[in-house]
Amino acid sequence: MPRYDFTSPRLYMDLPLSANQSVDLDRAQANYLLNVLRLRDGAMVLLFNGRDGEWHAQLAQAGRKKASLTLIEQTRAQPTPGSRNADIQYLFAPIKQARMEYMVQKAVEMGVSHIQPVLTQFTQVRKVNTERMEHYVVEAAEQCGILTLPGISEPVELMHAVDALAQDGRHLIFCDEGEGSQNPAMALADVPDTPLAVLIGPEGGFSEPERAMLRAASHVTPIPLGPRVLRADTAAVSALSIVQSTLGDWR
Repeated sequence: MPRYDFTSPRLYMDLPLSANQSVDLDRAQANYLLNVLRLRDGAMVLLFNGRDGEWHAQLAQAGRKKASLTLIEQTRAQPTPGSRNADIQYLFAPIKQARMEYMVQKAVEMGVSHIQPVLTQFTQVRKVNTERMEHYVVEAAEQCGILTLPGISEPVELMHAVDALAQDGRHLIFCDEGEGSQNPAMALADVPDTPLAVLIGPEGGFSEPERAMLRAASHVTPIPLGPRVLRADTAAVSALSIVQSTLGDWR
């Protein structure tokens, strides 16, 4: 694991970043650095934008609620995209807001490359605020030193999402509460060497027609998650952990 600064405050900014550049902080960012963290002139802050790596920047205060940052040097380069084991998409049936916030943040921490809500027969929440989800993504990335932010798509029907994965040449691992075995590692042993996606169902599980459709698809592998019944947000962390440790970038 690369070493990086765990102590400096870290901010996401959606603009190009380069050496000696000066950027003005918006009101919320200035208030956070000056009045919440109580930083003063000359304090060092980490900046990233998901494209240009991470930078050390020096704070210049211009009042109680105004400040700017000057980029000094790059601390970490942007990772090169495209490797199979660093490209895992995450599909999930939306759940209630507080637990969905947790689920999205943990998916970001676990290194997913894209987040796709899917609508199933038993999905409890069918309206998703993707703008709010983007806020969760940025918050998790700021706190955990992540450089590449996953994209977020609008919700689609489960069948459409599964078909789109096949067209993209991506293999889908779906967590099947009806799977007969209990060991997910055994089920993952035969997954082909292609880009991956992980699917978590709703609180009520997949319907039998949905399970049949998924299990019949050649680009889909069902896996169990052990002998216990897990809530959707817990299942997300469990599934992404086993996939990352078996097929992903933990190896």
